[in-house]
Amino acid sequence: MKRSTTLAAAIFAGVAVLSGCASNQQPQQIGYISNDSSTYGTIDSIQIMQARGGSGVGAVTGGLIGGLLGNQVGGGSGRAVATVAGAVGGAVVGNNVENNRNAGKEEYQISVRMDNGDTRIIQQDSAYDLRVGNRVRLIDGRLYRY
Repeated sequence: MKRSTTLAAAIFAGVAVLSGCASNQQPQQIGYISNDSSTYGTIDSIQIMQARGGSGVGAVTGGLIGGLLGNQVGGGSGRAVATVAGAVGGAVVGNNVENNRNAGKEEYQISVRMDNGDTRIIQQDSAYDLRVGNRVRLIDGRLYRY
């Protein structure tokens, strides 16, 4: 135990000495905020789309629950058949529940002509105050008026 403490102290002292050799030269443009043309643009079009189907979580969850319930029925080969039937039936029901839950949701597909000449298609769950011709900024995959 004493040896590991001594070794740790020696390593710490070595790191402290070596860090003193590091350069103190600072980068030239600290605090410089770039007006990056790849994050600013103008809205060309906004389309309302229906949200796509589910992610598959409903089918997987339904399959697991159905398989567990099917496994409680019968014995021997009958139990195996019931487990498979329960898993398949549960997956179908779970998938339908997930799709029905997502039905009717709208998604906005917004085409933006970026200042650098690129065109980007951004999908958002709302277009609250966005209109065609607005100047926008793209931050973390969402558009905001600029």
